[in-house]
Amino acid sequence: MYRNQLDGMPRVLCTLMVLISACVPRAGASATLLLEEPYGKLGFFSATGHVAVYLSSVCADSPVVLRPCVSGESGVVISRYDGVSGYDWVAIPLIPYLYAVERPEDIPLFADARMVAVLRDRYRRQHLREVAPDVANGRTPSGNWYELVGSSYDRTIYGFDIETTRQQDAALIKVLNSSPNRSHFRTVSRNCADFAKDIVNFYYPKALHRSLVADVGITTPKQMARALVRYSGHHPELRFSKLVIPQIPGSLQRSTAVHGVVESFFKAKKYIVPSAVVSPIFAGCVFAVYVGSGAGRFDPARNALVFAANGEPELPLGREDRVAYQKELEGLLAGADAEGPGGRMRKEWARLQAGAQMEFDAQDRPVLRLQLGERVVRVGVSADNILSSGAPPQVMQELLEARLEAELRPKAASTVSERELARDWQLLQQARNVEGRELADGFTPRPLQMPILPRPDHSSGNLP
Repeated sequence: MYRNQLDGMPRVLCTLMVLISACVPRAGASATLLLEEPYGKLGFFSATGHVAVYLSSVCADSPVVLRPCVSGESGVVISRYDGVSGYDWVAIPLIPYLYAVERPEDIPLFADARMVAVLRDRYRRQHLREVAPDVANGRTPSGNWYELVGSSYDRTIYGFDIETTRQQDAALIKVLNSSPNRSHFRTVSRNCADFAKDIVNFYYPKALHRSLVADVGITTPKQMARALVRYSGHHPELRFSKLVIPQIPGSLQRSTAVHGVVESFFKAKKYIVPSAVVSPIFAGCVFAVYVGSGAGRFDPARNALVFAANGEPELPLGREDRVAYQKELEGLLAGADAEGPGGRMRKEWARLQAGAQMEFDAQDRPVLRLQLGERVVRVGVSADNILSSGAPPQVMQELLEARLEAELRPKAASTVSERELARDWQLLQQARNVEGRELADGFTPRPLQMPILPRPDHSSGNLP
């Protein structure tokens, strides 16, 4: 189920660990290094991604003023940015940082660029005008402020969590609040990874360091993650864990693997091929450094649990369950499209979403207003309101089928939890039952904690 095994650890033991972590409260505080995959057009340095630090017991009175958290608060993500009103660092609460909403139940099931832009700007207007003020006529400013919120729409993120103490948190708060928060960002010597290194080293001196070999002395996000994993191995007395925060399904381009400097050069054909032609010796040296440094063998997803916005981390979906779900979904979609699925639902829902308008319901939850012929309909786009929005069953089904199709891609398997997929499948079952469809032929992959959608009768004529 869980990639067959976790370095030889039986699955039952791994499950027990998750149950224990869910039942036993965490003692003290923690710092989590967030390694964020690159996205968009990759240049030489942009392929190294981004890195931030999540502090579970540090909160903020404003994006640039820190304080200790009180009961019920979930901490902030703090990072260095370039071009955010001249500030060197900005602190954002965890859920807004990841999803540009304030409540886990408002996280969209499937997102596109327009939806993300609306959610980001709405949060900016409510909370971030200090660091990203309106421009003339109240319009949205340009610049890099958008990186402050909604990071999980753009990329997959890996977390490396190590315990800290409240005393260490208090000392960090005092230092950052009393120091000038003015940007002197430099790509090579004062970037986001340098800032993350300084934060973690404040808690554990010399825990993180640059690699003179793999990154030619430049501080990179991947090297910071590797260094923290090694440090935790040398200090087993410190609680340490790994997690993955999946990129939200949608029509936005998927993020790509994070690389170091030499690794980025070696794996980019536009760099290494011309180099090999001009100087085979140089290209051979690059290859030797890449292999010798071991950077390519570091897998941030290895042994990682899946982040849950409203609870404890969960087990990722096992291979056998993913295959079973995928076959069932393909059979369902094939009945609706004789040409086969092949990404059809993702494209169909993306087309509908592209012509929709973003709104918010009476409970301030996100909805989309769609024009279907002469009829205007509204569909909730979160798991919390999709079934209660009064949308036509077929529209709800298309959204949920698009999400499931994205979740069940082989590359997404390690970033989807069993519980979340079972929830989405149950939502699809409920959406189909709204329309009164007859369901038959039970589908039962390995037992999960929620009901599974039976296989529909394709001969009934009820499929679209």
